[in-house]
Amino acid sequence: MNEMKRAWTLKENYEFRRVYQRGSSAVNGSMVVYCRKNRLGRTRLGITASTKIGNAVTRNRARRRLREVFRLNRDKLQKGWDVILVARGRTVTASWKELNDVFLRSCRKLNILEGGG
Repeated sequence: MNEMKRAWTLKENYEFRRVYQRGSSAVNGSMVVYCRKNRLGRTRLGITASTKIGNAVTRNRARRRLREVFRLNRDKLQKGWDVILVARGRTVTASWKELNDVFLRSCRKLNILEGGG
């Protein structure tokens, strides 16, 4: 958990709103990925899981899974982006391979992978 420092996370409501309103998105069954360029030179992550996907245990599990998928692929992303991952119903039940593939496919669609995708 020490790897995900506060400087690497989106916390404030205005940061999320800015990405939602002015950013790009890619939607699929397991997650929604929003992204927007920032001027910080580092890629930051925000995760949301609404009560629609289940109780607190389910939401926390979904958040942990999305955080891990991001952590494993952070080096493949271009620097200087704000990325928000929104959990969906399948986030909890999907296999790790499927989550990873969906994340990379979404990033490729949004053109935020290192080397242009």
